[in-house]
Amino acid sequence: MVGVDTRLERARVLYEQAVFAGDATGLEAADRELDGVEADLALARGRVAHARFLDGQGEDAAELGLFERAAELYRAGGDVRGEGEALFWVGVFHQVVRRDQEAARPVLERAHELAAQAGDRLTLSYVLRHLGIGEHVAGRLEAARERLEESVRLRREVGFPAGVAANMVGLAYIAAAEGRRAHALAVLDEAAEIASADGAAGVLRSIEEAREQV
Repeated sequence: MVGVDTRLERARVLYEQAVFAGDATGLEAADRELDGVEADLALARGRVAHARFLDGQGEDAAELGLFERAAELYRAGGDVRGEGEALFWVGVFHQVVRRDQEAARPVLERAHELAAQAGDRLTLSYVLRHLGIGEHVAGRLEAARERLEESVRLRREVGFPAGVAANMVGLAYIAAAEGRRAHALAVLDEAAEIASADGAAGVLRSIEEAREQV
């Protein structure tokens, strides 16, 4: 992924090439660089808005538009990885903020296609997690478990232990729904060990909540 500073520097060089060297042929390329910066910023602002929602501060009316704008700009610039990540967040907005599984599913499935195409294993792990959540809500427990287990595998590969522990909470809920309470508690014990070692206090809170419910 090209950094924001790199894109801004390229746009500056192309501007100077046009103004001082009399060669304006690079201005369209400069626009593309700046579109990439705008997409990165929109995605980042959308994530911050989502974090506020998770913190109990309510829905931000701008959140969905930020993610959709990012996806549009990445798509226009041919950035498959970026478009996949942005569409993932569009799906999360529908699923988590609006609790609309029907709206979330096709967007998440498209994000899955793009993340797989780009080889973006981290985003793919997130998409699989939320597709698994959708399957769980729909009562399709086996499919939910398969999605979360695949997400766990990817998160282990990329070195994301807090994410592994978070997914294990989901797997514990699935096990409990299948009547396997002892297994669910064992999964939570393992998740707690992983989260503690990683300093993931938020995940530890989720684990304790899950213990009370399973």
